Amino acid sequence: MIRDRLTALGLTLPKASGPGGAYAPFVLSPKGTLYIAGQIPQLDGEAQFFGRLGENATVEQGQAAAQLCALNILAQVEIALNGDWSRVQQCVKLNGFIACTPDFTQQSQVMNGASDIMLSVFGEIGRHARTSVGVAALPRGVMVEVDATFEVTL
Repeated sequence: MIRDRLTALGLTLPKASGPGGAYAPFVLSPKGTLYIAGQIPQLDGEAQFFGRLGENATVEQGQAAAQLCALNILAQVEIALNGDWSRVQQCVKLNGFIACTPDFTQQSQVMNGASDIMLSVFGEIGRHARTSVGVAALPRGVMVEVDATFEVTL
């Protein structure tokens, strides 16, 4: 049970947030692909982890931000599946966007924070493909944003 695993890991899912614009926080396709919109590191509606890697933020802070993004992704999954975690077949892909300076090259290390959460929570079905991209800025000045794709049973 995923909720039990979260508790055993000492993790708590934040309250899932609504969209910040004209989009859905998640979309479940008729074929069983669940797309989770980009999640920033926020807790109780308040953005966390501000700055840019390579300028005023460390890799460790970036990893913590990515972990919080992953927990926000899981909060959206829980709502999308009405709490039925047994429907998750695979975490297919994570896309990570890291606010950083042009010379910062450790985006993949930052994204390990999100990847580690998926593997810890789901085990092998949490193993995913991944993209880690450096960007100039992200919404609300946060340092990381992550979106996700899952394969689920209908």
